[in-house]
Amino acid sequence: MNKINFAFFGTPDRAVIALDELKKAGLVPGLIVTQPDRPQGRKLVLTPPPVKIWAERGGVPFMQPENLDDPLAIEVLRHGNFDAFVVVAYGKILKKEVLAIPRRGALNLHASLLPHLRGSSPIETAILNDERNTGATIILMDELVDHGPIIAQARVSLDAWPLPADELARHIVVQGGRLLAESLPKWVAGDIEAQPQDHSKATFTKKISKADGLIDPNGDGYQNFLKYNAYMGWPGTYFFVERDGKKTRINITSAAFENGRFVIQKVVPEGKKETAWSGS
Repeated sequence: MNKINFAFFGTPDRAVIALDELKKAGLVPGLIVTQPDRPQGRKLVLTPPPVKIWAERGGVPFMQPENLDDPLAIEVLRHGNFDAFVVVAYGKILKKEVLAIPRRGALNLHASLLPHLRGSSPIETAILNDERNTGATIILMDELVDHGPIIAQARVSLDAWPLPADELARHIVVQGGRLLAESLPKWVAGDIEAQPQDHSKATFTKKISKADGLIDPNGDGYQNFLKYNAYMGWPGTYFFVERDGKKTRINITSAAFENGRFVIQKVVPEGKKETAWSGS
């Protein structure tokens, strides 16, 4: 078929994984839409999102609208004459007006086997729930979150469990990127029919907050290890110790599950450097 003209919406490293898989298959977006540069780190240095860096290195046109209601952003998208949009971890909701722009609609890669684990944290929730039977789903987006009909779906094969969230994400998004590369040309050509989800079987995830990382070191060892893996990176896992009437936050940086116990190996006490944890 003729070259596919599509726009890619994405922001973090996970979206870059999907872009790499698409590029391997000869599918490079005509436009990338990503979020604006944001201040990061203690010094609040203005930092570009990973997808912007990918676009610049590959010479792919990009834009970073603060809001997709921006008339200029809408005009750029409309004048692109796109066959489809591809959305992977963009981080913003695409409204009906935007979804209606491309000829064949907008496809979204979701990191679960929909309708299971709809929402913003399917990877973390799968780990927390000890559900290794997971995978990637590509849907035709509608106005509701993770609600649209399914274009393609695939399970991931895992040799180890549980995995840190970023590692599980890599497995799922690599599989999903390959699924996108296989499905996008067929979808644009009209060779795939979308199948409605069974909404009666839908389950939902919640937005993660920093407070979710709190653990009880004396609690269930395996559940603590699941939480440690799910929240590795952000929000991280932590607990408090009280000495001389003062409460100190202890951030866990390294841990293991050994002989049925959650073993904390390294920590960063609030305001201090990383150190081995003695358990006292």
